[in-house]
Amino acid sequence: MTSFQQILQMGQQVQARLSQLQTELSNRTVTCTSGGGMVTVTADGRGRIRELRIDRGVVDPQDIEMLEDLVLAAVSEAQQRAQQLYEEEMRKLAGGLPLPFQLPNML
Repeated sequence: MTSFQQILQMGQQVQARLSQLQTELSNRTVTCTSGGGMVTVTADGRGRIRELRIDRGVVDPQDIEMLEDLVLAAVSEAQQRAQQLYEEEMRKLAGGLPLPFQLPNML
């Protein structure tokens, strides 16, 4: 039977690893494009947009809607990939631990 002290130690270890994971995810990036590379978005592993590049050829004052769609598509994909990265890392962290609760979303 696990003692209360062991449970507390396990909780502290998980908390320390969560903190480390947040830092690691902040340093990892995912990059996505839309429009055949006309719009490029880079997000960190927590889903924060770090960079947005737009090819000059896609900037048409007569068709702003297309540019908006391309930016939205690239940002959405980057955030989705960042979420997948987060979920993969959380599965690794929780693997084998007898946690009776769901770990918090850190994004």
